[in-house]
Parts: sequence; C-alpha cells; structure tokens
Amino acid sequence: MLPYWRLSAYYFFYFAFVGTFAPYFSLYLKSLSFSAWDIGVLNSLMPVMRVAAPNLWSWLAERIGAQTPIVRLAGLMSVVGFSLLFFTRSFAGVFFAMALMSFFWSAAIPLVDTLTLSHLGSQAQRYGRIRLWGSIGFIVAVLAVGAALDAMPIAGLLPMTMTTLVGIFACALLMPEAPKPPHQADHSPIADILRRAEVRALFVACFFMSAAHGALYVFYSLFLVGNGYSTAAVGWLWTLGVLAEIGVFIAMPHLLRLFTIRSMLLFSFACAVARFLIIGWFVESAPLLVLAQLLHGATFGAYHAAAVAAVGHWFGTRHQSRGQAIYGSVSFGAGGMTGGLVSGLTWDWVGPAATYSISSLFALIGLAVILVSWRPSAQSDGR
Repeated sequence: MLPYWRLSAYYFFYFAFVGTFAPYFSLYLKSLSFSAWDIGVLNSLMPVMRVAAPNLWSWLAERIGAQTPIVRLAGLMSVVGFSLLFFTRSFAGVFFAMALMSFFWSAAIPLVDTLTLSHLGSQAQRYGRIRLWGSIGFIVAVLAVGAALDAMPIAGLLPMTMTTLVGIFACALLMPEAPKPPHQADHSPIADILRRAEVRALFVACFFMSAAHGALYVFYSLFLVGNGYSTAAVGWLWTLGVLAEIGVFIAMPHLLRLFTIRSMLLFSFACAVARFLIIGWFVESAPLLVLAQLLHGATFGAYHAAAVAAVGHWFGTRHQSRGQAIYGSVSFGAGGMTGGLVSGLTWDWVGPAATYSISSLFALIGLAVILVSWRPSAQSDGR
C-alpha cells in the first residue's frame, strides 16, 4: 500500500523548514550586521552543498541498497548543525553551522523523491498530489513565522526553525523503505542517458532557472521590508506564490496529459523572464507584486514537476536516485549557488532592479537552451 500520509508528512515538515528559513533568515543575518556579500555567501552554502552532497549520498544509497537510513541520518545531523547557531553570532561560527547543516540537509530530498516515485510505481503522475503537502507546510510556516516576527525579536526565528527540523527528523524515522523494483538488464547505462541532447539541455536549463531564483530566495524579503512592507505582508506574498504552486501540483496529472514536458518547461521559463522583471522594477506596485508571486506556480510548480517527470522517464528505476541527485545538484546546487553569489555581489553594486534583471536574463538563457537544444519527440517528452 502507498504510505501516502507518511510521505506527505515528510514533505510538509521539509518545506515548512524552507518556509521558515528562506524568507526570513536573511533578516536574521542582517540583524547580526553582516554585509550583503556576507549574506549572499552564507545563503549560498546550502546550494553549494547540494552540488556534490546529493550525488555522494545517492551513490551510498545505491551501495547499501536502501534510502531510509541516509534520510534518517540526514535529519539527525541537520538538527545538530542548526543547533550550533544558538551559540554563535560570528561570521565564521554561522558559516560552520550552516555548512554542517546544509551538507546533511541537502542529502534528503533527492532520496525522498526517489522513494516516493518508487512507492508510486506506474502512478508517477500522482507525485504532485503528495508533493503539494510540502507547499502546504511552506504556507503554514511562512504565515505563522511572518506574523510572529511582527511581535517578537528576529532571534525568535531560531527556535521556530529548529521545530521544523525536529519534525523532519521525526518523519524520517517513520518513513518506510520502498520495495525494490525488478532489475532492468536492458536499461541504458547512465553515461548513455547523460549523452542525450534533451537530457543535457534540461540540466543546463535547470541550472539557469535556479540561478534566476537566487536573488528571490536571498534578498526578496529584505527588498520588500526595505520598501515599506511588513513581515506579515511579506509572508502573505510568499504564500500567494505557494498557493499557485499547489494549484499546479493538483492539476499536474491533467496537465501532463494535455501538454508535453518540453512545452510546459518553455512556458515556465517564459513566465520567469517576466516575473523577475516585475519584481525588480515594480516593487512599489502591490498588484504587480501579487501577479509576480502568482507566476511562481509556473516558475517553480510546473517547472519542478515537469523536470522531475522528465528525469523519472529518462533514468528509469535503475538510475532513478542518481538522476534525481544530478538534477538537484545541477539546478538547486550549482544554479542556486551561482544565483546567490551573483545577487550578493550585484545587490549593493548595481542595485536591486538590475539584480533582478540579471535573474530575468538567466531565465531567458534557460528558455533558449530548451528551445534550441531539445528537439521535440515522443521519446524525449515522455509520451
């Protein structure tokens, strides 16, 4: 039987952590008097660790033939790493604590995605229905924390974030191992899969999509607060984006029957080009910011679900964990690191509007890569 609620609970707490951490942790770092460059570097540690760590952990999972022991270890050590932040306010101390936490935290989600797809088997289109609980967790966290921080010092963020990490670890202890699929002797070697033009195009484009989101995840909340928005308003704007994401996840089985994966990705990248220009140049317009946040349903929801579906189709059961790890490393790892560092460098140098224009340019490059290098076909589009 599909362990729907145990998988959903893990996604809930995992992304509740993201909803607590991503929108507000830059505010905490600013309270420690760190510069924009320091904040960019510290926020880039998580994507830096996602470059190599997921591949290491997925290789280890394949060696031992199980994902859940590593998911549980990752949950425990994430708690240990984050707990160090309660005892340090120096750049070096925060750097070490975040590096330790990120190394283990980044191990989990590719393995959990692999477990989820393995449990789903031929019903992979139901992935979005489970993953949407992560979006719900994000909404609950971002609204609760935003309201709480209007009434308490920013240091209160630390215990609230720790609560979500403890929830992740508890859910990891309850997560069941997936049944092992029959060995597919005729499956292509992973090197042959990686040589395919559409596979390379997807991973390169994903790198640029995550780079485009770098300024959003590092500086969006600071940008809004600096322009007069309250932390509660910031929380509601983040929530709008995730509500749009939930709608896409619910509709994903239907969308995948109507459109090819390639066409969904092209639409997502086009929306990202527009979204970041709106954020950068029209921050004073609340209606346009609402529109920009609703586009998150395309720039993350449709994009991520389509990318996971493509990787699942191309890499099959034999190389599934490696494929998901490569996707996470190239996109959320290398791409997120690049976007965070570039935005940290340009934020004070050329300003927020130009920084978000660079984000839009990253998305445009990803769009061009898919358009030129991924030739549409039934095989490449998962049809």
